[in-house]
Amino acid sequence: MAAVAAVSSAKRSLRAELKQRLRAMSAEERLRQSRLLAQKVIAHSQYQKSKRISIFLSMHDEIETEEIIRDIFQQGKTCFIPRYQFRSNHMDMVKLASPEEISSLPKTSWNIHQPGEDEVREEALSTGGLDLIFMPGLGFDKHGNRLGRGRGYYDAYLRRCLQQQDVPPYTMALAFREQICPQVPVDENDMKVDEVLYEESST
Repeated sequence: MAAVAAVSSAKRSLRAELKQRLRAMSAEERLRQSRLLAQKVIAHSQYQKSKRISIFLSMHDEIETEEIIRDIFQQGKTCFIPRYQFRSNHMDMVKLASPEEISSLPKTSWNIHQPGEDEVREEALSTGGLDLIFMPGLGFDKHGNRLGRGRGYYDAYLRRCLQQQDVPPYTMALAFREQICPQVPVDENDMKVDEVLYEESST
């Protein structure tokens, strides 16, 4: 038990440090790195060959995903976005009809647009799964370890993908340089990501 407590305390202090680092970034710098990453994504072979893609709608301290979402539609791929259930750690990936639709979706308490819980939408796993999942997070290391915000939505969703898909989705984290850590503390519930994309990454 002591080891578990140590990991959760290490996560807590790293989360606080990363939030501070992100708060210190200027809007211009966030935009500059977001644009650069959008170009990297669009040129990425995993993205190019993926047809069914899940992507998060950004909070103010995350890489801006709007440009990537527009490209998903331009390329004729299918786009899914998270719908979180706030009373649990359950999340679905539901189909987005168009980039324009985002601004008309209701906002959650986190100030993120998402379809209402009672609205019927196609869920990715019920219609064939996902090829690629873009992963948000607070911090990442170069080995694919991810520090989330502590609710476990993505870890639980990835487990469902692994149970329900023959071929697991490729997972790609989008990170500011400021979110790259020497080592992220993890426990056995944390799922690794296949690739962390940031300004200096090699792709």
